[in-house]
Amino acid sequence: MEKEFVDAMRESLVAQKRLILETLASTNADFRAIVEEMDPKDFADVASDDIDRKMIEALGSQDIKRIKAIDAALSRIMQGRYGLCVKCNKRIPTERITALPYAVLCIDCQKGEERRNR
Repeated sequence: MEKEFVDAMRESLVAQKRLILETLASTNADFRAIVEEMDPKDFADVASDDIDRKMIEALGSQDIKRIKAIDAALSRIMQGRYGLCVKCNKRIPTERITALPYAVLCIDCQKGEERRNR
């Protein structure tokens, strides 16, 4: 994938994570103190055990899934594997990545997973 596109997707992922964390901070005083102490660059790198534990306690299950998916996508960017299907290793279409920046499966593999899970 083009570096500019991957950089834009990284920014989008970080922004999504920041929004989840800021929403959480607005509803949870303990977590608000943690987020306010963070350097803005750290939103992509929130990884300490204490913060992770407090995040899990405060986040709803959907937010936990989204944070984990975002973190996994950011990790794939750092590894140079972003935009590749984790199942078949084919390139995930740009349209799918744009719509769902943390997608891990191409459309065909996603359809196969959905059929199996019915």
